[in-house]
Amino acid sequence: MPRIFMLLLVLYTGLLAGANPARADVAAAEALRDGSLKRLLFADPVAVGDGAFTDPAGDEHRLADYQGKWLLVNFWATWCAPCRKEMPGLNALQAEFGGDRFQVLTIATGPNPLPAVQRFMKEVEADELPILLDPNQALARQMGVLGLPLTVLVDPEGREVARLIGDADWSGESARAIVAELLAD
Repeated sequence: MPRIFMLLLVLYTGLLAGANPARADVAAAEALRDGSLKRLLFADPVAVGDGAFTDPAGDEHRLADYQGKWLLVNFWATWCAPCRKEMPGLNALQAEFGGDRFQVLTIATGPNPLPAVQRFMKEVEADELPILLDPNQALARQMGVLGLPLTVLVDPEGREVARLIGDADWSGESARAIVAELLAD
């Protein structure tokens, strides 16, 4: 009887450990927060909004289009001074980690005319970031964006796992360590 109990305990522990490896990655990443990234608040995963946003050609996109990747979704506006401050860091993070498993999505939310968005991105030298627009704030409302900038970390299953209100040093050691941890496996 004790041997069966031990085998079941080992099996159960193994199932728990392997049941959600992404959650383990998130917990390890959470421990790496430092500086302005201490405001990156992790929580239990929740589904993200499915509101459409567009690219400069007017083609519609949804966050579900990126399922399978870690996403760092940044809501911003051309008139937002903290957005201007953090955009180069987001660009650097995308340049270093962007690819098949990670993507920074910068979504201009609200009335941001395309020429102003393009000018903004050129001025801050954000040449690695996509230009995406949410002019009617459909996605922003669904995601509870009440102020800018706001950044949401979305797991490969399409669930929000963390959010940060305000600007942050996205090119700093802490941000890079967090993304590296999420991508390590």
